[in-house]
Amino acid sequence: MYRRSAAAAVLLTAALTLTACSSGGDKADSGAKPKPPASSAAPDPADTPQPAGSPAEAKPTGPVLPDAKLTPKTGSFTAQEKKYLSGRVPEKMDPAAVLQTGQDACQRVERTAKRDKDAATGAVITGEIAGAKDAINLLCPEQKPILAAAEKGFAEGPRTSPAAGTYRALTQATNCTWEAKGKDGSVLTSGPETPPKAGDRITATIPAGTAEFNSSGCYAWIPA
Repeated sequence: MYRRSAAAAVLLTAALTLTACSSGGDKADSGAKPKPPASSAAPDPADTPQPAGSPAEAKPTGPVLPDAKLTPKTGSFTAQEKKYLSGRVPEKMDPAAVLQTGQDACQRVERTAKRDKDAATGAVITGEIAGAKDAINLLCPEQKPILAAAEKGFAEGPRTSPAAGTYRALTQATNCTWEAKGKDGSVLTSGPETPPKAGDRITATIPAGTAEFNSSGCYAWIPA
């Protein structure tokens, strides 16, 4: 794979800041970020977040390089790398720097998954590893099992019309709580039934007819 220099990373950050200006300022963080499984030996993906507005999160809103000009200063890109870069590189930007953001996402998924697959899956679900879907599909397809698991899950917080079933929280935090409400706002079920202890496996069963499932302190959920 082609690697960029440190200088290219600096240029990428500057260019992305300019392309983001047309879409408005950054919004303030409304609360604490959820954390991965408490028992995980993997580094917390939130410790090295990708910058807001990076091409790993979304394609730029301004002019981009045409595919014909997606060439590195030295070496060459693979067909999959070119596919990843298509429509993603701002004008006057080194494509290699943009490619590196996707490669970084792949490395973070791989590094975390080696130590704790739940932590990697949760980080993809919550967006702590930004742009992981495109990066995995085009740059590191060996991580597709993590992506497949993440696509079946959802992050903590309110979720409307959830699919009925039993789900497992990707955390072992003792402050994880949840409840399922019907269309009239009545609580259909909630949990855990007893306060969890450190290391406990936390599950929630969402009954049919649930209009909203809300959870807090649970990080993310996947089918049990």
